[in-house]
Amino acid sequence: MPIFSRLIPVAVSAFALQLGLASVFVPRAEDRFYDLSGAAGFLTTTLVSIYYPSVQSRLPFLGAPQRVVPLSHVRLAPRQLLLTAALIIWTGRLGMFLVQRALKAGGDSRLDEIKHSKLKFTGAWTAQATWVFVVGLPVYLSNLVPASAHPPLRALDYVALAFVAASFAFEVTADRQKSAWRHARDSNKHNEKFITSGLWGWSRHPNYVGEVGIWTGMWSLAALSGALSWPAVLAAAASPLGTYFLTRYVSGVPPLERAGDKKFGDDPKWKEYRRTVPVFFPWGGYE
Repeated sequence: MPIFSRLIPVAVSAFALQLGLASVFVPRAEDRFYDLSGAAGFLTTTLVSIYYPSVQSRLPFLGAPQRVVPLSHVRLAPRQLLLTAALIIWTGRLGMFLVQRALKAGGDSRLDEIKHSKLKFTGAWTAQATWVFVVGLPVYLSNLVPASAHPPLRALDYVALAFVAASFAFEVTADRQKSAWRHARDSNKHNEKFITSGLWGWSRHPNYVGEVGIWTGMWSLAALSGALSWPAVLAAAASPLGTYFLTRYVSGVPPLERAGDKKFGDDPKWKEYRRTVPVFFPWGGYE
């Protein structure tokens, strides 16, 4: 389908940036800017999805028409603007939060065991490129559809947007609560080994719950428009589903749970926390 062929430059931009940065950071075993590079990837791929028709018109070998469309003439429908703005806000906030944490800690603990292996560390950068491409699909696919094909915003769109906003607030609150808890611990205001208050008393990983909610809302805002074909709607669903799978079963919850068990496995309070607070969604599931 034409819309999927338009995704090729988006995918190329995602992988080109991450592998280009990997060529700089992998030989140095430098992981402090890994998350910031991911945030930059979301921004560049989004720009490609917006400006692709103009880029295409400048490259005849892509089968482009002869007429050049100036970038200043690019127009986005309200839904496209909302999706793009939401992605920029989300990735900007998360990227800065994670890079500040990595700089303060002197690195990314998730990559400690692989950053000295060039092959494995390159694999991490390749995985990040895949993450950037797949997770952003609702935005990229929506932007690749002509603005005129998007109907006006409807009630369901506002519900989806509200869900994005609420999930974003949930994620930000969780991150701020943990940062405040760490600051209080470092200031000797408490001697707790792990956080159990606020949203962290509802879920052991509330920040990831917010992440899944954000991309579920983004998918809904794109999919419910009627502007995307059903194959595109199903492809975009890889975003929230992939986010959930990755955070819940791969690189999010599992290493953190293992680290917690290693540090606090014999602590009765940790055992009680694991027994009484759900591992992910607040409504249940403890393992």
